[in-house]
Amino acid sequence: MIRLLLKVLGPEHAPPVRRTVALMTTTAIAEGLSYALLVPVLRALFGSEPGDVWLPLAGFGAAVAIYAVLRYVSDLSGFRAGTTLLRAMYHRLGDHLARLPIGWYSADRVGQLSVLASNGVLQAMGVIAHLLAPFISACVTPLTIVAVMLAFNWQLGLAALAAAPVVAAIQVWTGRAMAVHDAERAERRHEAAGRVIEYLQAQPVLRAGGRTTERFRLLDDSLTELQRASRRTVLSALPGVVALALAVQAVFTVLLVLGAYLALGGHIGVPEVLTILVLAARSADPLLSLSDISGKLRGARAELVRLDAVLHTPPLPEPPDPVEPDRHDLEFDSVVFRHGDHTVIDDVSVSVPEGRRLAVVGPSGAGKSTLLQLLARFYDVDAGAVRVGGVDVRAVASEVLMSRIAFVFQAVHLFDGTIEENVRLGRAGATDAEVRAAVTAARLDEVIDRLPGGWAAHVGEGGALLSGGERQRVSIARALLKDAPVVLLDEVTSALDPVNEAAVHAGIERLMAGRTVVMVAHRLRTVRRADHIVFLDNGRVTEQGTHEELLRHGGRYADYWHLSMTPAAD
Repeated sequence: MIRLLLKVLGPEHAPPVRRTVALMTTTAIAEGLSYALLVPVLRALFGSEPGDVWLPLAGFGAAVAIYAVLRYVSDLSGFRAGTTLLRAMYHRLGDHLARLPIGWYSADRVGQLSVLASNGVLQAMGVIAHLLAPFISACVTPLTIVAVMLAFNWQLGLAALAAAPVVAAIQVWTGRAMAVHDAERAERRHEAAGRVIEYLQAQPVLRAGGRTTERFRLLDDSLTELQRASRRTVLSALPGVVALALAVQAVFTVLLVLGAYLALGGHIGVPEVLTILVLAARSADPLLSLSDISGKLRGARAELVRLDAVLHTPPLPEPPDPVEPDRHDLEFDSVVFRHGDHTVIDDVSVSVPEGRRLAVVGPSGAGKSTLLQLLARFYDVDAGAVRVGGVDVRAVASEVLMSRIAFVFQAVHLFDGTIEENVRLGRAGATDAEVRAAVTAARLDEVIDRLPGGWAAHVGEGGALLSGGERQRVSIARALLKDAPVVLLDEVTSALDPVNEAAVHAGIERLMAGRTVVMVAHRLRTVRRADHIVFLDNGRVTEQGTHEELLRHGGRYADYWHLSMTPAAD
């Protein structure tokens, strides 16, 4: 468990973890040894001079005080190490996720990551703060007590020691029996969580269909399967819990019988027998808690395995000797990109001179947005090359490449903060005057003026308190503030009302001025002023030229244009 934890965290976090484990082990040993001082206490108490009990009792009290100090220090060390490792784990996970290909983030993985990054990380890193101390105590303290028993009487000590392999065997057997059911319950829990989200998202459809009072069968089925999996998990753990309780009770009974036999034979005194029985009873509690602690550790270990799998997902490779482009023309050179068995981009060759505008149009699913993602190196091509300033993007350091590109997406994500905070994401070190200028250029100042709170107005989670057009203006202001020489636009005016569309168009025109631009659009009015247009269909360029040339050609682009000009299309 500790080895897997250190593997997930990285070797730089090994020293504090090892120190914490050593301190907790020392505390558990001190706890066991403190009970050895019960022998002189009970011997004096039941001897001919009970008044002599005060000295050994003081020694016992001092030992308990030392144990209490060690326990406080070890618990504090565990909490501090746990919080430090939790922060380090979030940083490491976040840094790694930021370097993974965008294509890795499927819908299923995003749901799993949300669970893993919240409950999963807390559960895994909580091992140090909450589970390690009781687990070590449950294992080490009874063994220390057995060593004390062996020192006082080898027969009773051996009888107690015989319980160790029995308890270990029960734990191994229980762990193996529950492993399959634990995995099944985790899978059912994730499925049920997905169904709950689906049910909530389906509320408009269910209510429109007058089915608000009906049960949602898919959700009911998933919850029923989760209940059955949980029941199977509990039932699989029950034999181990009962077997452990019986084993502990059996050992205590053996020690009682053997102690009575030795005392009656005069081989051991009554105080020693009482002490052995007290020590045995003290060992029973941590041993009986092993089942619960082991179950929690198995759950934490499962989360660590998932974290390890994510952290070992290979990111896009960084160039060993990065090259920095000195210009900003763009080129697709015989590019091929596949997603699984499907070829998304097939032998595409297009160039964009610096400062010019390229528009990519075509039917849905043609691969238009994928071209933009290849330029930003969200993916690596399977064949050919994508170049910026004559340099393959794979030879450019990721930070340098991202600094050269401003990306305005169709779906804008805003963080739950103020408008100003979201705009400043474009360039954190921008001055107030630069931020104001970008906001004005994007016509976002019109939105700010009518919002209660103005600049300090919160946008809500994901920008929920703003309309789609208002969120798009924030995105454009962010891109203007970044002032990157290359601009990638992905369907930025789709589904906007006329007022917001006009404002967004004005902001886009300011953003494109003097920059190298690649834009994807369904509304062909937005691309007619592009310097070059390519029509993409099934991942291949079927037509290219200027707007006038493509209209004269009379091909698919011309059909699309004439269709977009009809009143029905508006």
